[in-house]
Amino acid sequence: MRVSGWAVTVVVVTWDAVELLAGCLESLRAQHWCGRGPRLLVVDNGSTDGTREWLGAHAPDVEVLATDVNLGFASGAALGIAASNTAYVALLNNDATADTGWLAAMVEVLDAPGHERVAAVTPRVLLAGRDLVNSTGNIVSRTGRGRDRDWRTPASTVRPADEVFGFCGNGVLLRRAAIDQVGGFDPKLFLYYEDTDLSWRLRAAGWTVRYEPTAVVEHRHAASSGEGSPRFTLWNERNSMIVFTRHAPVLLVVGVHLRRMVGLVLHTLKAPASPVTRARWRAMAEHLGRLPRTLAERRRIWAGAQVPRAEVARWLERSAS
Repeated sequence: MRVSGWAVTVVVVTWDAVELLAGCLESLRAQHWCGRGPRLLVVDNGSTDGTREWLGAHAPDVEVLATDVNLGFASGAALGIAASNTAYVALLNNDATADTGWLAAMVEVLDAPGHERVAAVTPRVLLAGRDLVNSTGNIVSRTGRGRDRDWRTPASTVRPADEVFGFCGNGVLLRRAAIDQVGGFDPKLFLYYEDTDLSWRLRAAGWTVRYEPTAVVEHRHAASSGEGSPRFTLWNERNSMIVFTRHAPVLLVVGVHLRRMVGLVLHTLKAPASPVTRARWRAMAEHLGRLPRTLAERRRIWAGAQVPRAEVARWLERSAS
């Protein structure tokens, strides 16, 4: 369906990373579809490094939605989507750049006959400067771990377009009607697994996700969050437990809790004073502290599901380590 006015909004969520924005926004200005570019919207998540001043001086064509504090990627993305007024909304990380045909390729997928129930198109994300794949969509294992599909496989190997379990939040194009139906990103997840959670809820509501290899993004992986840091560990561990508990079959959820607790004890014995160890304990404590709320969310989401939990769970991988 062709829509009048702006057809697509691209949302970039940023926090204290002014040095990354020039390349990201330059790549978005090169996007065109139906003779015009997208509406560009930056959510400045409480930056204190001069991001707003830089945007005012160097990116007057970009709309800015500023918050007073860092609300996390999930909240920032939710605010950006809510502030847009287009049928399609794309997200691009501040540490990523998009190839010229990225947006047009994904719009064509959503517009294709027979794709009316496709909620999201996930692109081919490459690790910048490394000739390796970052993501061709999200997968989740039966042990509760999520990861990028095709992580670190050679960039010379290109999978064909296909349906996938979930989308990668970096570079995705979303159909507003689908997001409005299931509620969008969960702000309580703050950072990580927000795309996996939304993918799961979309599938429960009968929507699908597709991968499009001709839509290409290059990503400086974890440039703004620091993979392996205590901060990364906290949100990654916490949110993987919350999302898996919210959606997976009950026997798998029980098994994951036992496995994670044993692993946490063993890790503590090896590195009791490590900041990462403390982050893992905090993640477990926060997960258990909100467990009643998570179980209530589980009941609410799946009580009205159009697709049975067991059917969606067929997408879970045996291993995603």
